[in-house]
Amino acid sequence: MSDQQAGPPHTGLELGMTAVEQDVEIAVADLARMIEVDTSFPPGENYDAFADLMQDLLAPLNFDFARVRVPEELWKVEVGPAFGARTNLVASRESGKPVLGLYYHVDTVPVTPGWQRDPLKLTIEDSKLYGLGAADMKGTIAATLLALRSAEKAGVDLAFDPMLLLCTDEEGGLYPGIRYLAEQGMLKGHILNFNGSAAPRVWAGCFGIFNLQLTIRGHSVHAGEGNRTGAGINAIEGALPVMTALMGLKNVVAARASALAPPPHSTGPLRPQLTIAAIEGGTAGGQVPAEVKVLISRRYAPEENYDEARAEIEDAINKVAAEMPDLGLGIDLVGHLIPTSDADGPHWPRWQRALSEGFGYKPEDFQKWGAASCSDFGYVQRTGFTREVLLGGLGRPESCIHSPDEHTTKQDIVALAKSILAYLAADFAPDLNPETRP
Repeated sequence: MSDQQAGPPHTGLELGMTAVEQDVEIAVADLARMIEVDTSFPPGENYDAFADLMQDLLAPLNFDFARVRVPEELWKVEVGPAFGARTNLVASRESGKPVLGLYYHVDTVPVTPGWQRDPLKLTIEDSKLYGLGAADMKGTIAATLLALRSAEKAGVDLAFDPMLLLCTDEEGGLYPGIRYLAEQGMLKGHILNFNGSAAPRVWAGCFGIFNLQLTIRGHSVHAGEGNRTGAGINAIEGALPVMTALMGLKNVVAARASALAPPPHSTGPLRPQLTIAAIEGGTAGGQVPAEVKVLISRRYAPEENYDEARAEIEDAINKVAAEMPDLGLGIDLVGHLIPTSDADGPHWPRWQRALSEGFGYKPEDFQKWGAASCSDFGYVQRTGFTREVLLGGLGRPESCIHSPDEHTTKQDIVALAKSILAYLAADFAPDLNPETRP
């Protein structure tokens, strides 16, 4: 068949989409390298190592890099779980076009018991990709790299200059990296946040969360002396009445409801939560335990007031502690994300079209809903930089995010990469681009 008979040539975007499918194994290899860098928070001690890896992967794409460290006095709590430099990597490639910020948190939750595979090694079974952070959210970085390489390979003209924001401490930190970047005026353009799901969703906002570390101190002696009056003060036993009071408050908190639109799969309204998330204390059977630390996590609805929610917890603790004067007591804030308000805006229709291009959604599939999960973008909104935040990601109910055997799939990485590539492409839905629309 002659060239004349073969039909019109493929566009750059069509060639780019083909390249995404052809080069998915490169994205899988990238993801494997990312998973091997343990960025679990707490403590979040390997952010520099992850920044090194990302610079290595992005350098061939002609990005410029800036490492931005959050000052220690903003995030360091003496008794808190975080340590190590809070290094954020900003990778930019500016040509004068409007900027699209592409946001990722590079931290993961810690490894929890129950993994059937090595959480810090990528395990491939059929099309499933298992590993800590595979879906939340290192896989989204791999999908972005796949989209950017495919655009370059196919010569796709981009509507936006991409700026990658690889940020720290979203998983419960006291001062997330994106907050610091926003407060320092380092953000540009509009932002696509990949801390979401692979669902046809318009983001209506989300809850806030704060974490309090309760430290109860007793006095340690030989356990054989523990039955002698005044010999020792058992901190763990002293913590039990406090935790009983917190469990009573838990039921009060859970009875409240938010007006924030719940996910389509929800069985009822979104509700605030109070959780005893971690306990650490004691040393050996031969000692009366001198100290116990209890991590209290409180998810609060946009309608709630943070100061009031925190005071409610502290009042319950202090009421019980007053009856145990021999115990020492400390309450420290070790993590806080404020609620994110309705993030809809003028770029959402184009992003919805791009998601449809990648995942095959129909316009009528999209719904607007929020979540009791939390985000660090409430801080970005509070600076006044933007209210609109686009949202995408790889999360699915079956992905086991924050659970043993977290995973994503090659198909979803391809679909997300195609969505990103479409959104970036100048000839994709130009009528939906607020930057060029009359």
